[in-house]
Amino acid sequence: MKEKDVCEVECISDDVESLQQEIQIRDHQAVATIFKALADETRVKIAYALLIKEELCVCDVANLVGSSTATASHHLRLLRNLGLAKYRKEGKLAYYSLDDDHVKQIITLAYAHQKELQTRE
Repeated sequence: MKEKDVCEVECISDDVESLQQEIQIRDHQAVATIFKALADETRVKIAYALLIKEELCVCDVANLVGSSTATASHHLRLLRNLGLAKYRKEGKLAYYSLDDDHVKQIITLAYAHQKELQTRE
């Protein structure tokens, strides 16, 4: 017999109302946008590469992910526009890095969690 994954009776905890208020004051759309940006496998590869190397030029990113420089630039620009990456120009080259330690932690934790899930299987 299959285990039911729903409550079989309805009950509402006492602290749900205060939790509901806390939920209402947060910007969930902005956070969801961060996860949407990282929902693309190529962008996750780019973020991981930037986690390891700290800074890469667009040409190196394109080579790493097997794309054109235009495609890599598009992905990097999206990550930058969403506050996940930053860039600097040096002559004719554009170098990208992860924006800050929060982004590094998100990437690190996601890979740690994925590895943990694999060991459970």
